[in-house]
Amino acid sequence: MSKILVIRLSAIGDVAMTIPVVYAAAEANPEDSFTILTQTFLMPLFINRPLNVNVMGVNTKSTEKSLAGFLRYAFILRKYKFDKVLDLHAVVRSRIVNWVFRLSGRPVFKINKERKERKFLTQRPPKEIYPLRPVIERYADVFRAAGFNFNDTFVSLYDKNPVDDTAIKAMAGDKKGHWVGIAPFARHRGKIYPAEKMEKVVDQLSQQEDITLFLFGGRGDESRLLNRWEAKYKNTVNMVGRYSLDMELALISRLDVLVSMDSANMHLASLAGTTVISIWGATHPYAGFYGYHQREDLAVQADLPCRPCSIYGNKPCYRGDWACMDKIRPEQIVDKVTDYLKNR
Repeated sequence: MSKILVIRLSAIGDVAMTIPVVYAAAEANPEDSFTILTQTFLMPLFINRPLNVNVMGVNTKSTEKSLAGFLRYAFILRKYKFDKVLDLHAVVRSRIVNWVFRLSGRPVFKINKERKERKFLTQRPPKEIYPLRPVIERYADVFRAAGFNFNDTFVSLYDKNPVDDTAIKAMAGDKKGHWVGIAPFARHRGKIYPAEKMEKVVDQLSQQEDITLFLFGGRGDESRLLNRWEAKYKNTVNMVGRYSLDMELALISRLDVLVSMDSANMHLASLAGTTVISIWGATHPYAGFYGYHQREDLAVQADLPCRPCSIYGNKPCYRGDWACMDKIRPEQIVDKVTDYLKNR
């Protein structure tokens, strides 16, 4: 039996995308043991995992914040005597771990980030864009390179461990009609649909008697905005801060559809087996970060020659008008939702 260390420290969406690969690889190689190293606060994502999958936490915001502190942590990892290291992150901190294990003669396999291809994809026009290899496939490539069997067998976190109906009822009551999630936020401006336009989406959907809306986001300003929407529109519930991450995931698994940015929520819904209508601005599905097993025809995006201009949505709009988001009409999103609910 081999002991494998799998590294993906952040961010939440990227860590979520490792789960289908790690769980499938673990099931295909039951004689081996896989330990995921990630941020401590992300450990709750790894629910209903195979018996040969473990999770270790590291805190780069506190005890392991400095490189010296992380180096000490990396040397502590050696006592677990991992046989191989699979680096799905390829950043400074993961390279420190790689170096420590190479000192002990352990083989290291790391992801190809296709940096050159990403640069071409996001350059200014004129350009021809084409889909890059999906990130999840590039994760799987690392397992294959390390000699492990891999088959894409993951369905959802709840495929073999169904959600408790009692818990769902306690959170959301009895289900009547359709449950639609709205997750209107992302980390960077280039990924966020304007709040005033998203409010129109909430308004129009809330007027449909057979739809209940559940709003998802973070604390602070995001929660305050969602509280206003909850108070203003009927059949609308703000879920921020009410339940733990695993409980939110359970609720998401029972939604009929989730409207989301190119953000962590898209990937969380994908883990839960829920269909996502995703909204794309500065980023693009071609960059390889599309939700796991999500339908490509459910992406909402404007056809502009400058897109994509960013992989992560963190670059300023060189046009200055954020047309990639502004040209998407709320009615396009509403129609996408209602058509999907009608024909699903």
